[in-house]
Amino acid sequence: QVQVEESGGGPVKPGGSLTLSCRLSGDTSGLAYMGWFRQDVGMDREGVAEMNTRSESTYYDAAVAGRFTISLDKDKTTLFLQMNRLKFEDSGKYYCAAGRPTQIRSAFNERKYHYWGQGTQVTVSS
Repeated sequence: QVQVEESGGGPVKPGGSLTLSCRLSGDTSGLAYMGWFRQDVGMDREGVAEMNTRSESTYYDAAVAGRFTISLDKDKTTLFLQMNRLKFEDSGKYYCAAGRPTQIRSAFNERKYHYWGQGTQVTVSS
């Protein structure tokens, strides 16, 4: 089992920056995918950024590409999401997720992710 715990959310003004952290513990060896998803009130959960931890390739939703950066520490136990130039529409609960190797290749497919955190709230407001 893998435990996932997000932190770093909070209020921020439009144009500001925030860095989310996700600490993974337990049996983290062999994890292949790590990602960030978000869900605003009344909306479906959507993928924001994800990483293949073996190739270190990254993928971003078009709405955040160029503003957000996903990264992993050298121990591969803490995942980060650096968020710059935040917009009102970036508000929502941000979830960190991790998954083991799978045949599924499509971006942000939630079936790749076996372990989820409880989420951390980001509110972009003036």
